[in-house]
Amino acid sequence: MTAPKRLSASLEDYLETIFHIIAEKQVARAKEIASILKVSRSSVTEAFRSLAQKGLINYAPYEVITLTPAGQEMAKDVILRHRALKDFFIKVLAVGEKVAEEGACKIEHAAPKEIIERLTQFVTFIEQCPRGGSDLISGFSKYCQSEKTDQKCKECIAHCLEK
Repeated sequence: MTAPKRLSASLEDYLETIFHIIAEKQVARAKEIASILKVSRSSVTEAFRSLAQKGLINYAPYEVITLTPAGQEMAKDVILRHRALKDFFIKVLAVGEKVAEEGACKIEHAAPKEIIERLTQFVTFIEQCPRGGSDLISGFSKYCQSEKTDQKCKECIAHCLEK
């Protein structure tokens, strides 16, 4: 049983949830996973069977759930994608925590590794570059909140060029 390269969004959510529960409580149980994901116990059982068949979790009915090494690696990858997207949304796009969390949850399943890596590099660049940084993000945030007219952009560009 070799782990697949990519899972469905739903199965990735299960892995991510199992990982977080185990990190917090050392063990994961079906009832808690169903509650967190807001799904039925039968849906959880079906997902567990699929994940076990793919070699990503150790599962036996009515027992605790554990991640296999492959499952742990895949869960960490999902979490990395989630964090990278959320950081980008908050630090670069200046959106609120809740919106960033919701967006990251949806996009993490579709974004290719190359895009996630590039977003991470861009966030690092923005944070470290003396010509960008917080001034750039603050300016973008103000731009998003104001009336965005070509004239205002031209005035701002002219002002920046005078410096």
